[in-house]
Amino acid sequence: MADFIYQVENLVKSYNGRQVVSVPALDVRRGEILGLVGPSGAGKSTLLRLLDFLEAPSGGRIAFAGHWFASPAEIPLTLRRRAVLVFQRPVLLSASIFENVAYGLRIRGQRDVRPLVQAVLARVGLLPLQDAPSRTLSGGELQRVALARALVVEPEVLLLDEPTANLDPAHVKAIEAIIREANETAGTTVVIVTHNIFQARRLAQRVGLLVGGRLVEVAPTRAFFEAPQTEEASAFVRGDMIY
Repeated sequence: MADFIYQVENLVKSYNGRQVVSVPALDVRRGEILGLVGPSGAGKSTLLRLLDFLEAPSGGRIAFAGHWFASPAEIPLTLRRRAVLVFQRPVLLSASIFENVAYGLRIRGQRDVRPLVQAVLARVGLLPLQDAPSRTLSGGELQRVALARALVVEPEVLLLDEPTANLDPAHVKAIEAIIREANETAGTTVVIVTHNIFQARRLAQRVGLLVGGRLVEVAPTRAFFEAPQTEEASAFVRGDMIY
C-alpha cells in the first residue's frame, strides 16, 4: 500500500465567485517527484499554495502526513514547517547570501548555523559567494539561493513553482541536478509546477495536468506522454493550445 504525504479530497478554491481550482482527488506519494503541468492560468500555482496551507480552500480538505485539515488555522506550525514552498520569484533579505540561507534555521532556534549553511551552499555551488550581498545575484544564483534556503531546514516536501523559469540552459541543468539530488539522497518529496513539459519528463515520476483549474489527468510520466487517457492530455502532449 502506497504511503502518501498528501491526500486531497474535493478541493475547491474560488476568488470572487470564480472557481480557479477543482481537484476531486489527488494523492502525493512520499519520496516521489510529481510534476504539475498545464497552460497559464490553469491553477497550478494556486494548488501549490493550498498544499503549503498558505491559502484556505473554499471547499474540501487536505491531509498532510496522515492528518486531515480543512483550514490552514488547524495545522500546527511544527507540521507545517515540514513542507517548504519556493516561489517563482523568490524574495530575499537585504543581506548576504549566508544570512539569507541561515534565516530559516535561526527562526527555528538553531544555534550553530554555520556548518549547516556552508554545507548546503556547497551543494548548490554558491559557497564562494556566501558573503556576497543578495542584490548582486544573477537570476540563476537567486534561484539556487532560494533552493538552498529551503534545503537547509531539511524539509520533508519541496513545493517548487517554476524554479527554472526564464533561466538559460546551464542554470536549468544545475537547478534540476539540485532537485534530483535532494530527492534521491534525502528522499525529499517534490511537487514541481513547470510550463516545460520536457522538464516534467526529465524529473518527474508522475505528471498531473491542470486545465481551467481542473485536474484532468495524473499518470506515471511515461504513460502520460506516450499514452494519455484524456483528450486534454493528448492535446497538451501534442503541443496544441488548450484552455
